[in-house]
Amino acid sequence: MRISIVEDEAVWRNKIQDVIEKYCNDKNILFQIHSYSNGKDFMKDMDADLVFLDIELAEGESGFELAEKLIDTGKQCKICFLTSHIELARWGYRVNAFRYIDKRHLEEIIEALDSFMKTKIQERTICCNDISGICRKINLNTLLFIETSGRKLRYLMLNGNEYFCEGSISEAAHRLEQFGFFQIQRSYIVNLKYIEKADSRKITLCNGLEVAIGRTHSNEFKKAFFEWRMLFDD
Repeated sequence: MRISIVEDEAVWRNKIQDVIEKYCNDKNILFQIHSYSNGKDFMKDMDADLVFLDIELAEGESGFELAEKLIDTGKQCKICFLTSHIELARWGYRVNAFRYIDKRHLEEIIEALDSFMKTKIQERTICCNDISGICRKINLNTLLFIETSGRKLRYLMLNGNEYFCEGSISEAAHRLEQFGFFQIQRSYIVNLKYIEKADSRKITLCNGLEVAIGRTHSNEFKKAFFEWRMLFDD
């Protein structure tokens, strides 16, 4: 993940970078952070997935204007505005801002990063060693479910391809929960994106497969599925 910070005051740049670095290290997320004291230097690069951009920069630079220029270049990065004057946030509709971070509450960066990581599922791949010891790259966007198969895990893709890999179901569930996956019972992890129907006892995936909801997983599943639909379901 590539993150840029555009903030003219060094004190704030350092504080913001510290929060981001701690988050990524705690979550074992590969990341690069590039900091800029002005918009001109940032616009020379602009290679970022997520930008923390001060609304009011020095020398009359406007974060809103920089965001508009960024959009005009066709870049798809998400923009989190930084401000000490939250009333300015109402202007952000022009650039479809991802978040507004109040500098007095930098803990809001954590929520922004959590939400951003969930939206990154379509670009996310993981590597798993199959039964031959070969590292398989698995695209999470096209991963339908994971199930236990003896002492292995079976990864089933939307196109019907399957991979039998090393690992435990609980470790896989913990690794993938932030990307829209849920361990629905002892033997299954499902991609919430591909659930067609759900009731109190079972879910139905887009390929027609019905999977029972484990009794101990029921309440947590309802919460996870509701939160996922709030974020992604149109």
